Formats: sequence, C-alpha cells, structure tokens
Amino acid sequence: MTTTLITGANKGLGYETARRLIEAGHTVWMAARDEQRGRTAADELGGSFVQLDVTDDQSVADAAETIANAGGLDVLINNAGIHGALGDPIQLTAADALDVYNTNVASVVRMTHAFVPVLRDSSIPTIVNVSSGMGSFTFVLDPERVESSLIMPLYQSSKSAVTMLTVQYAKALPDMRVNAADPGYTKTDFNEGHGHFTVQEGTDAIVELATREGSGPTGTIIDRAGVVPF
Repeated sequence: MTTTLITGANKGLGYETARRLIEAGHTVWMAARDEQRGRTAADELGGSFVQLDVTDDQSVADAAETIANAGGLDVLINNAGIHGALGDPIQLTAADALDVYNTNVASVVRMTHAFVPVLRDSSIPTIVNVSSGMGSFTFVLDPERVESSLIMPLYQSSKSAVTMLTVQYAKALPDMRVNAADPGYTKTDFNEGHGHFTVQEGTDAIVELATREGSGPTGTIIDRAGVVPF
C-alpha cells in the first residue's frame, strides 16, 4: 500500500487530493499547521493527521520522524502555499517577499531535506511539487492565457522558483521521480471561489503524478492536459 504525505491538506486542493488518494487505496498523512482543522479534515476522510508547519524547521523534522517511525513514506506532495500580499505591486515590501518565499519556496527545500532520507527506503520514491502555470514564462507572456492577465510578482515568481527547484532536484535525485503539477485556475478559498476548474479537476495533475508508482518522466511540470512549458 502506498503511503503519501500532503502538506496543507485541511482544505482546497490538498483536501481533495487526500480524498482521491484515500479512495484509490493510499494511506494518506494529512499535514496541517492548525491541529484542530487538520484533525477534523483527517477524521472526515479517514486519513492520518500530522501537525506540520512548513515554515518551521523543527516542525518539519518532527513530522519526518513521526512518519518514518510509523512505517515510512512513498510519495511526498508539497502542496502548502500562500499568495501573500495583494494590491499595487509597487507597494510590496521585502518583508512581503520573504513571507511568500518562505512558505512557497523555502518550504520545498525544507521538506525535501527532511523527507528524502525517509523516501530512500521506498521502492517508488516520488515527490510532487504543486506549482502553477502562473510561474510559466510562456503562459504569462501569452495574451490568450488567463495567466497573462494578472500581475502578482511575488506569487508568480515563487512558482517559477518551485518549478526550477523541481527540475534541479530531479537531476540531483535520479533514483526518484520528482515532478511538478499545475492545478490551473481552480475554484478554491485561495482565490475566493473564482476559477474555471472544479477542485476535482484542479487535482487531476497532482493525482496523476502521485499514482505513477515510481515510473514515468522526472523533472517535468504537467497540468490536466499534459506537459506545461516553462
């Protein structure tokens, strides 16, 4: 049975990914910073809760130890993220940038550092980073794409960084499958219910990458239609 960890799993894309993977037979660790919300979500779906704040080194290390001692891990899904401060881009501060990058980018480094030793004991070690087409240079420069209509420097650049981290970790970890997923413009609390896709459609690429059982390409970013250009 495949064991999967999902960060930010108490709502939105993380919650729906957990639901679908549990339905597919995975043992799912549902990680959340807020213990009450995380436990409630895990109880609703039949998952296992683990308290995890992706911005805190000790919290991540403790979660890695808990999961290793409970039998190990096959699939890591780095889903937690924030859009950060919105509004006039000129008013953004360095503190705003550090906040977004700590949650969206440094967390991927933190989680990879802590969980790769656990994943090495798996026969199908897999890392799925939830990125975004909002970080694709091709998409944000294409006037036909919705990604080009928004100006969110911190969020969009952080997702470009997540995609590059994915490629670099894929090269550094040839024994693992390391890929990124673009959920697309999905209706969630993250964007106040706006979007073209349902939350189930938004998790299609994540679930696809999480269920390849250690096979397939590595170092790619895909959406529900296929490979996304960088």
